[in-house]
Amino acid sequence: MHWILLSLIVLAFVLIVIEDVVHINKAKTTLFLGTLVWLLAFMFPQHGADATLIQGQLNENLLEIATLWLFLMAAMTFVAYLNQQGLITQLVYRALPAKLGQRQLMLMMAVLALVFSSLADNITASLIMLSLLSSLKLKPRSMVKYSALVVFAVNSGGVSLITGDVTTLMIFLAGKVSIGDLFMLIPAAFAGVLVLLATLMTGGNSEVEVPQFRRPIAGRDKVIALLFVSTILATLLLSVFFTIPPVLTFLFGLSVMFLAYQYLNRDKPKRQSVLEYMREIEFDTLLFFLGVLLLVGMLKELSVLDQLPRLYEMMPVAAANFVVGMLSALVDNVPLTAAILKSGVEMSTADWMCLTYATGVGGSLLIIGSAAGVIAMSKIDALSFISYMRYLPRLFLAYSVGYGAVWVIGHNLA
Repeated sequence: MHWILLSLIVLAFVLIVIEDVVHINKAKTTLFLGTLVWLLAFMFPQHGADATLIQGQLNENLLEIATLWLFLMAAMTFVAYLNQQGLITQLVYRALPAKLGQRQLMLMMAVLALVFSSLADNITASLIMLSLLSSLKLKPRSMVKYSALVVFAVNSGGVSLITGDVTTLMIFLAGKVSIGDLFMLIPAAFAGVLVLLATLMTGGNSEVEVPQFRRPIAGRDKVIALLFVSTILATLLLSVFFTIPPVLTFLFGLSVMFLAYQYLNRDKPKRQSVLEYMREIEFDTLLFFLGVLLLVGMLKELSVLDQLPRLYEMMPVAAANFVVGMLSALVDNVPLTAAILKSGVEMSTADWMCLTYATGVGGSLLIIGSAAGVIAMSKIDALSFISYMRYLPRLFLAYSVGYGAVWVIGHNLA
């Protein structure tokens, strides 16, 4: 049964890769196989495990999944409202000229993704940046190129603050790095993104036309946008000073948004219910996350991830951390990081900084390796596993340069 479960998990990831060939939505296949492996675990328990033990394992995984789901739901509802009201699009139109070169546009996208994901979390930053990208109506091939840049830049920016990436928060809470150490990751993150940007800017500098229809932004929409920004900032501050889970702050912000919408539209009896905006959420993304996390959870319960610390016995710490980053493109970086933290591996602060960067950015190498990539694949029609793979050499180069920069910075500080 152990090998049957492993085979089903491998099959699930293969079906994600060949989605364009089999024409079966990846959310459907991952949810089917993700629930199937747990059903089989209950029906054919291994190594003397009983239903109570398996139920406990499932509950632990469902708690992690529910936290992510609720966070995604809250962030997506904000973005769905702002998108439907055209506020994000209007901000883009006001910030950009009628025409600008591809290189200028790419530079702007990279900087925005880096900065925004440093201030907010990766998921929120991805939703905002991809909404901006979708509004520009680029050609399919250009959309894929820009998506690769956004995914890498979002993940790079997210490693420098504890609210930007879950693994960064895990390593910080374990006492392995300080806030000051994390700030030192910022120049390394910029270096990696600039390298990727340079490789993507080859070729012509054709102009991109930005639609120029502007309209006034309603006052109530400005209020909701301000609440969104305030929720992001509150998430950061409350997490740092009171260790309040980000999902709780975002749900509170969502509740304030609901009440504010009710008050601002009190004189409109035929107004659309604020809950209707939740219907705009792309549940394909949520279902895909659910299936993937169920599969990864089973990998953890099968003790596959327990073999990870052996890497540090087989090769130097710096090389092992680099490899772990590449593995995070295939396996969720949270259980990878948890396995290393629980293994008792001894590392210097500089090496923990390298691991923080590796697990946060390494997932960018494959489209399925990070939340930003999964969201991008669900929102950008032209983006698939295969089309993203075309940029793997450039992404690997950028990841390597960023990792090298962290190693140099960390060891110079030591």
